[in-house]
Amino acid sequence: MIGFFSELIYRCVYPLIVFFHKQSGYFSDAIKRKEGFVNFNNDSNKKVIMFHGVSVGEINAIEKLIKKTREKFIDTKIVITTGTNTGQEIAQKKLGNYSDLITYFPFDTPSCVKRFLDNVKPDIILIAETEIWPNISIECKKRGIKLCIINGRISDRTYNSYKKLKFFFKPLLNNYYGIYTQSSEDLEKFLSLGANKDTTKRMNNLKFDITAPDVNFEFNKSGKVLLAASTHTGEDDIVLSVYRNLKLKHNDLKLIIAPRHLTRKDEVELLVGQSGYSYGFRSDGISSMEDIDILILDTMGELGKMFAYSDISFIGGSFNKTGGHNPLESIIFSKPVISGPSIHNFKDIYAIIQNAHAGFVVKNKDEFVNIANKLLSDKVFYTETSKAGENVFKSQQGALNFVINAIENML
Repeated sequence: MIGFFSELIYRCVYPLIVFFHKQSGYFSDAIKRKEGFVNFNNDSNKKVIMFHGVSVGEINAIEKLIKKTREKFIDTKIVITTGTNTGQEIAQKKLGNYSDLITYFPFDTPSCVKRFLDNVKPDIILIAETEIWPNISIECKKRGIKLCIINGRISDRTYNSYKKLKFFFKPLLNNYYGIYTQSSEDLEKFLSLGANKDTTKRMNNLKFDITAPDVNFEFNKSGKVLLAASTHTGEDDIVLSVYRNLKLKHNDLKLIIAPRHLTRKDEVELLVGQSGYSYGFRSDGISSMEDIDILILDTMGELGKMFAYSDISFIGGSFNKTGGHNPLESIIFSKPVISGPSIHNFKDIYAIIQNAHAGFVVKNKDEFVNIANKLLSDKVFYTETSKAGENVFKSQQGALNFVINAIENML
């Protein structure tokens, strides 16, 4: 019945699908692959492990896992699928050398799913985060393909919707070989929707399975440091205003500005020059802030290490529509983070950080000043926040090894 209605709906909306794919410029390539027309040569009859991440965020989350899988299971084929064009682009860029095929996830209709599975012949399918596709789950169950959700999560809003349709989701969830969640809360949500308690487990969050980079340079910050990381146009003005307010109370405070794009170097220099503060460029070999107030970090590959020298980090891309950048690069050094309200690219990470009181999301410049001042003024508050960052990593790590072990058991 599910298959009949999904096929009927697909045929009815097919003209719209064609229209939107033509508009995007990807019609000739993407739509055929989404219909399951995939050329994949597996004459060696090697086991096929398939990873699916719908878009950029999910592909970034499973990047390290895919690389580890390639290293660990050298006698397998790796297939990566995405649901969006941007997901395809980032997968090709980051994982092209670690996979045997990168293509699109099929439309969830019986015809497209069967065609896709006939062509790819996966033994294991690992779907990142939460995508519950009825037809592919039914067909995988029929064929004995081990279908799993990894890094699984369900937002409160989605959960409330799913609860009303538990009668529909319960049999679908039981088609999955395994459901592995980011947190205990997510675990309970899946179980309450009818997932099998014997195959639904907490794995923690893959995004936390990172290590701090080696800091292979000496740097004298000469006071406390506010690091403004990955700033975009419009954010440097906010940072400089905040810095001016904080400097009135904390005279030894220094500022490091690291623009997201180095093409903005001149733009940032103009703003910093107008501020009246002394400044310099990291590219000029500056390794001490003793004689300057502001350092413009205009070198490649040093931002991740510079977090080690910060006291507070502001994560850019969060006071515009960018959606923020990864706060874990600061948290891994136990340095508190502050972000603006636009954090949709990393909303799951920020939820964990905020719940742990390891970082802060502020609505405006005034809130930015207030929380930064409290961190700089209250030693106990600062220590508690830093310690919370350490605890976040301790509680969340281990996900990568969990999935690698699961793959090994499935093979």
